[in-house]
Amino acid sequence: MGHPRVLIGDDHVMFSEGLRRILEPHFEIVGTISDGRDLVEAVDRLRPEVVVADISMPSLNGIEAARRIRKMQRAPKVVFLTMHDDVTFATAAFQAGASGYVLKRSAPAEIITAIQEALRGRTYVSPLVAGDVLNRLMEKRKHPEKLESELTSRQTEILQLLAEGKSPKEIAAVLDISTRTVEFHKYRIMQATGVRTIAELTRYAIAHGIIQPS
Repeated sequence: MGHPRVLIGDDHVMFSEGLRRILEPHFEIVGTISDGRDLVEAVDRLRPEVVVADISMPSLNGIEAARRIRKMQRAPKVVFLTMHDDVTFATAAFQAGASGYVLKRSAPAEIITAIQEALRGRTYVSPLVAGDVLNRLMEKRKHPEKLESELTSRQTEILQLLAEGKSPKEIAAVLDISTRTVEFHKYRIMQATGVRTIAELTRYAIAHGIIQPS
């Protein structure tokens, strides 16, 4: 029997190549993808058993990509490997359907363990954030109204594209919606986040891990 099939999603080429070398003795690496939208498409095409993804990726962040992947038939497990140690990102990842959350500063063996646990149908959380994640999820169960996301999935998608410098017309073409719809979402995003300019939206996107600083 062959090794389990793993797809890597990370926009840092040197990091993804290093990760490939760590994983190859244990898994079949079916590809490395640097763009969130391309990652979703590659899952459908390459049929991996596990996706190892970063949160911050161009075009579509990892959490939104995970939500789309979860809706696929024969959806693979998703394990996040990220620099973000804030519990907000970790809980959002699990709410999006993740099976694992590992920090990039962890020992290499940890990502191997996380993938293996995901393949067994279990959940793995890096010990560096596990306690905070458990506390946050318990709080979510007790007071769900306090932890609802400020933005819808579509609004987060449009926020990312705006923060990456795309115009409403370009966003409309990417998402196959009208420019007027994009402008409506932009208005609602600014209302929800309390910002007034694209520069402020970009800072918001960076602070929430939607994009990385350039």
